[in-house]
Amino acid sequence: MAESGTRAGALVLYKIRPAVVTSVGDKIEIRFEDGKTKRVREKDISLLHPGPGVDLKALEGAEGNVEEAWELLEGEQASLEEVAELIYGEFTPASAWGVSQLLRDGLYFEGSVRNIRGRKAEAVARDRAAREQKAREAREWAEFLDRAQQGTLEEADRSRLGEVERVALGQTARSRVLSALNITESPESAHAFLLRCGYWPASYNPWPARQGANLESPDLPLPPLEEEPRRDLTRLESWAIDDEGNTDPDDAISLDGDRIWVHVADVAALVKPDSHLDLEARSRSANLYLPEGMVQMLPPAATDVLGLGLQEESVALSFGFRINDAGEVTDIEITPSRVRVQRISYEAAEARLEEAAFAPLLAITRRYRDARLARNAAQIRLPEVSVKVVEGEVLIRPLPRLASREMVTDAMLMAGEAAARFAEANGICIPYAVQPEPQEIRQPESMSESHAYRRLFKPSNAAMSPGRHFGLGLDYYARTTSPLRRYMDLVVHQQLRAFVTGGSPLEKEKVTERVAEAGAVGGIIRRAERLSNLHWKLIWLKEQERWQGEAVILALEERKAVVMIPQLALETRIRRTEDMQLDQTLELQVQEVDVPAQAVYFRRI
Repeated sequence: MAESGTRAGALVLYKIRPAVVTSVGDKIEIRFEDGKTKRVREKDISLLHPGPGVDLKALEGAEGNVEEAWELLEGEQASLEEVAELIYGEFTPASAWGVSQLLRDGLYFEGSVRNIRGRKAEAVARDRAAREQKAREAREWAEFLDRAQQGTLEEADRSRLGEVERVALGQTARSRVLSALNITESPESAHAFLLRCGYWPASYNPWPARQGANLESPDLPLPPLEEEPRRDLTRLESWAIDDEGNTDPDDAISLDGDRIWVHVADVAALVKPDSHLDLEARSRSANLYLPEGMVQMLPPAATDVLGLGLQEESVALSFGFRINDAGEVTDIEITPSRVRVQRISYEAAEARLEEAAFAPLLAITRRYRDARLARNAAQIRLPEVSVKVVEGEVLIRPLPRLASREMVTDAMLMAGEAAARFAEANGICIPYAVQPEPQEIRQPESMSESHAYRRLFKPSNAAMSPGRHFGLGLDYYARTTSPLRRYMDLVVHQQLRAFVTGGSPLEKEKVTERVAEAGAVGGIIRRAERLSNLHWKLIWLKEQERWQGEAVILALEERKAVVMIPQLALETRIRRTEDMQLDQTLELQVQEVDVPAQAVYFRRI
């Protein structure tokens, strides 16, 4: 039997939908506004109005005095009919439906359509305040989204965009803001959005943070530099030859008759294994060199104390050796020392290579280079540039191939070979740098040949026993000359220094642990530097007015040509045409620069 009063033509509530009863039997048939019908059980419906004459399309829009009725019924119970008459002045299908909606809303009334109760004033006040707060927040959120889309941010908006910045920096994968604006929740899309809305300036570089690099130099106290016996090499003319503007000189060269000395900042005298400085440097792996500045692996004060040529006298770990007629390193000695160092740029040294201070050294390093080339050392000749950001301006300067730079490079390789041979001869465990031989050995002449040969190379890596470094043409080599800049070099210094001063070098297991820990971070540093250099090249291109310049074809693919823009040392791809040949020079013009995607598109002109 149906609920009393439930008959054909009555208005009922089925779940949250109004319906009209069309027939009553074992089950009740109801019809919805869309004309669809359904057979339901008595308990599935609630009677709102007995009818007849219910027009479902006319239910909405009833107006009444809700608050006055609620004040009369606060804390009291009443029937649906009584509430409808209090609010709307009459009991009709429309007023009954209106009461059911107020009951569903739950602000003023609670209970069921069979037993309605006016809510207490404090409960209504509390919920009203919460609703007003929610409505205000929704309005503010919508206004914020509109400002973000229009790029008219207010200062208070920046805190809301922190979540988008975390997506752009790869720290999280979700953003309510991006989702609300139907923007892909990816670092590239977040980056592009932050540029559009003005949260990040147009040139902002997110790549180091996205790789997880530490962006602040350490601020740790330095222990005092201990007094100890040191060989006095201050009589020698010692030169720290670096790029103009270098701020962390950690190697210098002297010539004592036919004996070469490579002096290296004695960082291991200050940074002991497992000290707080050592642990900090290990966790960073290396200095981070960005166009906009440098982040050091050791406190900057360490450079002030240990950098060669920054004081009247500098402390060093000096590597002495000779190069015989066959270009081999012989007569190796390693000693803590005191030196007087003069600082000079590559360009200044280049102008003085024929002078007595440099000519003999240049001859020796060339003999050494010839010996390496005879052992198939690789000569990859591709353009290089220096990218710097100075007071907001991007400066890109090609690095010319200077004999002075090659002279210093070979002197540093000599020191690395001397360190490796000394360690092997004395059973000292150090990380050696090794590189396997490629499947094919070539002597590239052109730019395209250098590009193709480089692709055959496998990366160099650290090993606990000596092995050939094919690219350098050396059978023994260890990175040794940059302990202020690279943790691997510092480990080598700590081991060698312990031996030559009568201490105990670390065992292989401990060295291996240090190499693995620093090596894991090294990839972060390299990626951050590579991506940052590309970022600033793209910023430079974007700032030009339709840049035009030369490119050289490095490789021809099925549909694309790989080209090198020497002015920027930038490798990219353009559409291939039938007339293209390797090493052909083309004129290109920038079409589009997409900084967040690290992409640039050129057309041939």
